[in-house]
Amino acid sequence: MERTLSIIKPDGVAKNVIGEVIKRFETDGIKIAAMKMIQLTKTQAKGFYAVHKERPFFDSLTDFMTSGPIVVMVLEGEDVIAGNRKLMGATNFEEAKEGTIRKDYATNIEKNVVHGSDAPETAAFEIGYFFNDLEIQRR
Repeated sequence: MERTLSIIKPDGVAKNVIGEVIKRFETDGIKIAAMKMIQLTKTQAKGFYAVHKERPFFDSLTDFMTSGPIVVMVLEGEDVIAGNRKLMGATNFEEAKEGTIRKDYATNIEKNVVHGSDAPETAAFEIGYFFNDLEIQRR
């Protein structure tokens, strides 16, 4: 059983598509092991996205991620990292396949509704950034 982190970004929360995103996970057989809505501070957003600190989009990304509440989730299932990334679609929504979350709801490459871990190591860091062991359900 694999775990990954998923975030419904401020634009997804503002568009009221939280339920739709969760429905897509559950329809695909992905289980939610933990979930909460939070508002990141600039310091927290910079810590989470530290891997991108040298990239030109770092400031706009961290500004965006602090612009409103987000929903963070621990997803669980067989090959859930790959499954979640398939459901999300390409980071650039214009390149995403029809029927993916980003193709259906994103407005640009930054405001693309969702985030998902890209590898087991990344998932472990990201899950630990937002959740402690007591908050994650064991199934």
